[in-house]
Amino acid sequence: MNNNQEFDIHAVVLANGSYPETVLPLHILKTAPYLIACDGATNELVHHGIIPDIIVGDGDSISAENKKKYKDIFRQIDDQETNDLTKAINYLFSIGKTNIAIIGATGGRDDHALGNISLLIEHMRKGINLRMYTDYGMFIPVNGTHSFKVMPGRKVSIFNFGARHLQSEGLKYPIYDFTDWWQGTLNEATGDEFTIHADGDYLVYLAY
Repeated sequence: MNNNQEFDIHAVVLANGSYPETVLPLHILKTAPYLIACDGATNELVHHGIIPDIIVGDGDSISAENKKKYKDIFRQIDDQETNDLTKAINYLFSIGKTNIAIIGATGGRDDHALGNISLLIEHMRKGINLRMYTDYGMFIPVNGTHSFKVMPGRKVSIFNFGARHLQSEGLKYPIYDFTDWWQGTLNEATGDEFTIHADGDYLVYLAY
């Protein structure tokens, strides 16, 4: 497997965090089969010469100029109970796109970044297959037992979302039923594959 973990991307969401700067997220953004921008992310995206297939959000962050210019592809959703990233993911799910790569969801406000990361688990529970790519690594929400092909020495962190009976093979440090997020950080793959066994949901972070 490569850094995409053999992930067949149906659509890419650009969130309104920091615009990507490193090779993998930029490549995913530029080669997106279907690109949706959260409304505020549109400003930076079009500045880089990329026009999304659709723009989704409540309209409070996109510039007035871009809102007018791209009115034909702008879908305003006024629901204040969800953020624009969730609106974008829900829209993609509603049109049958279930393998979704997320770019630009971190690097802005820390509370927004943490919220976006934790929401990966909620979206996975709805039947959506997601990856979040930052400039430093990727987050993968997982349920149950899963194996990962990696290069030896790959840095790995595991964040528990209520899973039980956590065990691993192929990691430098043994894992257990973590109750705090810090407990699963700073692990490392010892070979070209590691496996996590669990009953329940957890989040895996693979550093590039």
